[in-house]
Amino acid sequence: MRVLVTDPIAADGLDILQEQQTVVVKTGLTEAELVREIGAYDALIVRSGTQVTRPVIQAGFHLQVIGRAGVGVDNIDLKAATERGILVVNAPDGNSIAAAEHTIAVMLALARHVPQADCSLRDHRWERKRFIGVEITGKTLGVIGMGRIGREVARRGRGLGMRVLAYDPYVSHDHAERLGVELRDMDHILARADFLTVHVPLTSSTRGLIGARELAMLKPSARVINCARGGIVDETALNDALDQGLLAGAALDVFSSEPPLDSPLLDNEKVVVTPHLGASTREAQVAVAVDVARQVLDVLNGKPPAHPVNAPFVTSETQAELLPFGPLAEKLGLLARQLVDRHLGRVRITYAGRLAEFDTDMLRALLIRGLLQDVSERRITLVNASLIARERGLHLVEEKNSDAGHFRNLITLRYSDNGDERVLSGTVMHGEPYITHIDAYQLDLPARGFKLFIYHRDQPDRIGQVGLLTGRANINISTMAMDRLAPRGEALLVLSLDDPAPPAILAEIEALDGVSSARLIDLG
Repeated sequence: MRVLVTDPIAADGLDILQEQQTVVVKTGLTEAELVREIGAYDALIVRSGTQVTRPVIQAGFHLQVIGRAGVGVDNIDLKAATERGILVVNAPDGNSIAAAEHTIAVMLALARHVPQADCSLRDHRWERKRFIGVEITGKTLGVIGMGRIGREVARRGRGLGMRVLAYDPYVSHDHAERLGVELRDMDHILARADFLTVHVPLTSSTRGLIGARELAMLKPSARVINCARGGIVDETALNDALDQGLLAGAALDVFSSEPPLDSPLLDNEKVVVTPHLGASTREAQVAVAVDVARQVLDVLNGKPPAHPVNAPFVTSETQAELLPFGPLAEKLGLLARQLVDRHLGRVRITYAGRLAEFDTDMLRALLIRGLLQDVSERRITLVNASLIARERGLHLVEEKNSDAGHFRNLITLRYSDNGDERVLSGTVMHGEPYITHIDAYQLDLPARGFKLFIYHRDQPDRIGQVGLLTGRANINISTMAMDRLAPRGEALLVLSLDDPAPPAILAEIEALDGVSSARLIDLG
């Protein structure tokens, strides 16, 4: 497979990719150039420079994954990627320490006027009285957003002797207390913070999160820091507040438009600015490159990534338990689809045994792929499975049961076929998916390859008659499974074939006395 890298990443990440895939590095591409280029690639890796727009994604006919070597993904059209079933992954852990340390660095520089004093002395001026600063110890640090970076900033703030107040509606008070942080609402923090720092992603709800209203609530001695994403702090309102003496200063590493060469903030003496350096350490660049490279390879190799952005997150424990059942879920969906001749509108899924203890979103998505892939013009992935199911009018009901009967784990599908309820069950044995129940019939059927399903009345020489017909057609039978409801009653014979049986053979089998139907199933 082919991987395109359009922004500079550390050589360590490229080396990992090149061990398994063909890697092409082309930086500085325009949108039009990327649209022309992307169709030949299975994966795309970017940083913040490349804009992965809807036209780019629509042109990526073979794209399976887009990797962002960093945290923010606002340069990637997530909606377009999700619609196309393209997984987007990022590397949120690799630069957390670097970003947190840079936040503390600019806060200290802001408190002690370090950049201004440096420039003054280099201009051969000795202006000690001009650059009287403030101490950090004993001050209140307000942290908006307690994700990975926010938590690291809070820890370092406490280490500097600061009181840390935090706002994050998704963090519990118990968790905040364990971090030594006081969880408060936004207005409470704005009124008390000596230093205010933001660490939230840029979304429609966080754009302009710190605007004119919020800035007016801060103390005149307060200072604002943004090392997260440009646009979270309203830069026009910030500059006005500084000019009016409503704030003591600000430190910005990110801007709503980069590079911000026309921004009046660059000429404001109360502002410390850096050119988006939050993740710019050697260690961070290596870490995010290696992280995203490994995740891209995982996706291309059919494994769940560690940090999916537009798909459900699966913990390592859940992955270990559920991965063997992924093929089973897909095969059950594929089998259900081929046993009926019409659209399935409603399917009930039961996860029994230890499976009931886990988040089964991944299995649900794979089951949808089995049900709909043959009838969908789009590739169905973990990303867009639920979306396509809704578009196709497929309603899935999920339930969990700790009792799996004689099995450790069991997945069961129930659906209606012309008014009759159909039931399919399966489990994993010896690391392989097996079908265990088809309606009232109990089987031990490997869920792979070509299967010949023969519904018939149990009678002597049935297997011999079918074997004679398949033998004449040079079709080899590898395994056989059969169950009956009663001696000489209704029965199901399933033959595993090395090659598909042609329609003519199916017709000959159906013509046998007592055979009601013969159907070829392809389980891949």
